[in-house]
Amino acid sequence: MKKPWLFFAGFALVALVIAGALSYFADSSPDGLDATTLKGCQVVQTSGGEELRGDCIAKNAGQHHLSGSPLADYSVGGERRFTGVAGILGVVATLVVAGGLFWFLRKPSGKPTDRGRT
Repeated sequence: MKKPWLFFAGFALVALVIAGALSYFADSSPDGLDATTLKGCQVVQTSGGEELRGDCIAKNAGQHHLSGSPLADYSVGGERRFTGVAGILGVVATLVVAGGLFWFLRKPSGKPTDRGRT
């Protein structure tokens, strides 16, 4: 490949479009893990909020220590309308970390050789 930067720029562009535009179509409350951890319990509304009755894994759950962070719950500052912005920030952070690791761990480039050419 003569211009690998073109491939990486295209990859980054596609990732940003997917994160920024398609994330609005994602379900805001995916239930796979929640449904599994709630098996055996019943969610009951009380004056103090929701309460779990029964025996399930979710009764032992607590708030995550990063639940108050700016990008928690796939949004920016808890605002669901900024889901795409959170996706874009996630892609940019991932590309920066991955790019930095690739740059740091790359083999030192020496002068190219003409092995095998006449």
